[in-house]
Amino acid sequence: ILAWLKTPNEVFVQGYIDLGHGVPSTVIHARSGLSQSTVSAHVATLVEAGLLVQTRVGQWILLSRNEEVIRAFARQISLHL
Repeated sequence: ILAWLKTPNEVFVQGYIDLGHGVPSTVIHARSGLSQSTVSAHVATLVEAGLLVQTRVGQWILLSRNEEVIRAFARQISLHL
């Protein structure tokens, strides 16, 4: 999911609606081929970790990467592992 959201215009060619705040969760679910509950659990974990940001726009739940947190996480991994 994090890799897909890095370049959403390339990954989500069909069915992607650019609402300016991220990718609709339904589009991520459709691409994954997994059950909605599985995708929701993964997304919830990434949101809780701060790696994803959820934004509600009308009926849509949009997901985007939290680049600052991802950079800090990658820095910590490279320093400590």
